[in-house]
Amino acid sequence: MHGAAGAVGSMATQLAREAGAHVIGTGRATGRQTALDFGAHEFVDLESDALEDVGGVDLVFDVIGGDIGKRSAGLTRAGGTLVTITGPPEARPVGGLAIDFIVVSNRAQLGEIARRVRDERLRTNIGKVSALEDAVAAFNPTERIKRKTIVRVRP
Repeated sequence: MHGAAGAVGSMATQLAREAGAHVIGTGRATGRQTALDFGAHEFVDLESDALEDVGGVDLVFDVIGGDIGKRSAGLTRAGGTLVTITGPPEARPVGGLAIDFIVVSNRAQLGEIARRVRDERLRTNIGKVSALEDAVAAFNPTERIKRKTIVRVRP
């Protein structure tokens, strides 16, 4: 799962693990512990590890695209699937499927995710929530924000 430390990746990692998947998170070294904390069994540092050494996986969920998306096609075993949310895949797995995943809001599914978060069955990667009038201060360029910041538009 590329970009496993991000918001989409952290939830997808938890859901995949709950479904019984062996999750291999990928990203920069700074995201290693976060990916592992959210349930990845292993982590590949895209800057220093060989992504191609992973090989033979059933499913790649790519949230990065570009060169990483192209290289991901080679990781997918015959009969496996490459899913990307970054636009149509530029490369396709040999003997497998490539899917351009487009999110369509579904009230019932979003409600289930909200229930899981509320019941603490699904963790988020949110660091702070700020009001709209405090948005500029919330993204202070002198402070490194490790988790996601939410700007509340309505009270």
